[in-house]
Amino acid sequence: MSIKDTLINRITAAMQAAGIPDDCSPMLALSGKPQFGDYQANGAMGAAKRMKTNPRELAQLIIDNLDLDGIAEKLEIAGPGFINITLANKFLAASLGEDSVAKAAKPQNIVVDYSSPNLAKEMHVGHLRSTIIGDALARLLEFQGHNVYRQNHMGDWGTQFGMLIAELELHLGEGEQADLALNDLELFYQQSKKHFDADPEFADKARAYVVKLQSGDAHCRKLWQKFIDISVAHNIEIYKQLNVGLREEHIAAESSYNDDLDNVLNELVAQGLAVDSEGAKVVFLDELADKNGDPSPMIVQKSGGGFLYATSDLACLRHRVGQLQADRILYFIDARQSLHMRQVFITGRKANFVPEHVSLEHHAFGTMMGADGKPFKTRSGGTIKLADLLVEAVERAQVLVSEKNPDLAADEVADIARKVGIGAIKYADLSKTRTNDYIFDWDAMLSFEGNTSPYLQYAYTRIRSIFRKAGIVPEGFSAPISVQQPQEKTLALKLLQFNDVLDQVAADCYPHSLCTYLYELASAFMSFYEQCPVLKDGVDSATQQSRLQLCALSAATLAQGLDLLGIEVMEKM
Repeated sequence: MSIKDTLINRITAAMQAAGIPDDCSPMLALSGKPQFGDYQANGAMGAAKRMKTNPRELAQLIIDNLDLDGIAEKLEIAGPGFINITLANKFLAASLGEDSVAKAAKPQNIVVDYSSPNLAKEMHVGHLRSTIIGDALARLLEFQGHNVYRQNHMGDWGTQFGMLIAELELHLGEGEQADLALNDLELFYQQSKKHFDADPEFADKARAYVVKLQSGDAHCRKLWQKFIDISVAHNIEIYKQLNVGLREEHIAAESSYNDDLDNVLNELVAQGLAVDSEGAKVVFLDELADKNGDPSPMIVQKSGGGFLYATSDLACLRHRVGQLQADRILYFIDARQSLHMRQVFITGRKANFVPEHVSLEHHAFGTMMGADGKPFKTRSGGTIKLADLLVEAVERAQVLVSEKNPDLAADEVADIARKVGIGAIKYADLSKTRTNDYIFDWDAMLSFEGNTSPYLQYAYTRIRSIFRKAGIVPEGFSAPISVQQPQEKTLALKLLQFNDVLDQVAADCYPHSLCTYLYELASAFMSFYEQCPVLKDGVDSATQQSRLQLCALSAATLAQGLDLLGIEVMEKM
């Protein structure tokens, strides 16, 4: 149990003993300043208002019933009824010696839907946020002991595939090999779109091929599969470069739900949820009515008989609830899809596809912007391929690493540059509040100062260098901890907050909270290292061993935290 949970339980028991209603919260928070202790319990004010009594007197009554022997060295009442709690150094030292990894008390089946690129094109920067935010949450939830199902809902079934199949057929008819024709997916897509717009006969064939494809035509399916194979291979390579955990077995593409679409439609019609409207089947949702009271329409079958994203998303929900037995389903899809996701969630509930105990969560995110404040694009205004962005990140990092360490061997420089460059891109995104837009800035993200991945990676290597200098292997190192100096206490407190931060991120899916924590931990370590000598002459053996143990815990926590973000560390930089 974390320190925070221990305090909450003890304070809650004291409040109940003081006659305070059970539903009043202790309102425990970290203190903003050292003079206010380490934690503050602010529940007395709210409880006093409800009970129509004096908050300071009620705070004193809570303290009178509060058992924190061996945990707190000082309790005091401040202001209108804040309870300041200063923890005992011995308690902190003992807590650091316990198992620091807290697993979920009740593991859940959690589906994480993320990345989801369109297989007709190469991945571009617009896929970055979903991919790395979703992967960070999948890693964190797995670390906590949950059963995580990564689901990559790739778009492989849209109307554009009829156009692409018709274009590929032309190329093959001219004797070109499919692999060569599809060598540049982006260029091939542009060629087919140009052909589609300029040639009515080609456009008619493309539309006919969509119907054939969805009806299971063998010829269309064979050409379609070539697109899928090449696109998937490209995407898997990107995921490996990004150090993202998605693999082929996690692909649950749109087409995989095709066999259930008729069933979904029939059930919606049978329940009176989907009705005829101008030849189409539409679900009208009063829950999302506009200001005029008109319900929000969600088309589940077009007038021509075709199905839409909404239909496959409902079939997808049925699969995740029925087959994967999901307790919680997380969607990392950008904010522009918010209305669509609300429509799908509400319809899924109303149709009894999703029981009430299953949590449906759309975790939207903002846009990556260029320095001009507009969505990040090439200088010519084109979409930036994700593969090109990653290459540039590593190249820029290689220049920086070579300048700082001219004596490193070429293979070491290459390995460090890869970890620094990829880590910088990921951390620059993850460290921003998920729902906000952010400015893409190479100089800022590759800086070795401030809240950046290179700074945290450097902090880790600096700690590792301490152990190399001492001739000690940190893995398996163990020594009793004695917390004496203020900087030691600050570092100990920060180390002990790790599990609380993970719980928070697991609940709200805002990974920037973990980034902020790691930056604060690295900063606390740097202050500790400057003020509390470790290997210098004159430091007695017990103190040195204690401080080395704090160093080891700091390195392990930094490495673990960065790994949960999908960022690699290195022994030296």
